[in-house]
Amino acid sequence: PGSCPALCECSEAAKTVKCVNRNLTAVPPDLPSYVRNLFITGNRLARLPAGAFPAQRLPDLSALNLSGNHLRAVEAGALAALPALRQLDLSGNPLVSLSPQAFGEGGSPLEELALHGALRNHSVLLSLAAMLQSGALRNLSRLELADNGLLLLPAGMFTALPALRQLDLSNNSLVGLRNVSFQGLGQLQSLNLSDNSLGVLRNSTLAQFRGLPALQRVGLGRNAWVCDCAIEDLVAWLKESDQVEGKEALTCAYPDKMLGKALLKINGSELNCSVPVDLPSQLQTSYVFLGIVLALIGAIFLLVLYLNRKGIKKWMHNIRDACRDHMEGYHYRYEINADPRLTNLSSNSDV
Repeated sequence: PGSCPALCECSEAAKTVKCVNRNLTAVPPDLPSYVRNLFITGNRLARLPAGAFPAQRLPDLSALNLSGNHLRAVEAGALAALPALRQLDLSGNPLVSLSPQAFGEGGSPLEELALHGALRNHSVLLSLAAMLQSGALRNLSRLELADNGLLLLPAGMFTALPALRQLDLSNNSLVGLRNVSFQGLGQLQSLNLSDNSLGVLRNSTLAQFRGLPALQRVGLGRNAWVCDCAIEDLVAWLKESDQVEGKEALTCAYPDKMLGKALLKINGSELNCSVPVDLPSQLQTSYVFLGIVLALIGAIFLLVLYLNRKGIKKWMHNIRDACRDHMEGYHYRYEINADPRLTNLSSNSDV
């Protein structure tokens, strides 16, 4: 139980084992049971199968660092036999498969999860969202999803994380948060959205921010803010909130005439925003206008009919006469075809 695996460095006093840059292709099976901090980094594990960590052999393991191992797959049950696990770092791995059951069926006591640069594959992002939504990581207090090139986040991804305190979404390519829900994150204290491609934050998102009682820090720096009429809600929130770090440095990226303008110094006259008309009034006006147009068309149609009444009457008489002549001819031919004698007579007359 106190032995140290080959190619690893162990310190029983510090309860630490380091297997760093050793080209390992699998987790060492003979890890000492005293380990609390395990570093297996810079290796070539490729996959983390079920039972990768010996069951009941690592009862005190609380911090596990598996970053930079070229991991591509984390299979179901791979991290299930770690009852004391509190911190997990999977950063820098090109994951293509992440099982939602990686922590087993009963969930995990995990509190901190780092996935920097590990979610480049969209299917892995969806698998992570399924894992979070299942409640398997309800104890999670810190979630780091930076450096993943994320454009959009799955809807309801964070709804089952009631203990979450810190959420890092920085250095991605997020273009909006329209489908992202922060409701239920009553413990959230820090939200980092800096270094993304956000153009505006809608009023629905800002309302969620206002409803987070513990929120203290919001990072919004280095985003591509579009300073048109839609930015007014964000500007108003910035002026009233003390949660945004460095809000004085937030500037417009578009349009060109507003480039470099500080968001806090924007006023409505610069945006040329007209006073909006409420939607019911617009609809009512549209219906009235449509009714007037239809009534005018109907009146013109009736006037045309009245002015051409004689011609229309003559046209109808001509159609009636043509139809009558056609029906009489059809009736005459029917009588000839129905009577054999008339048929023979008609044949003889033809001869």
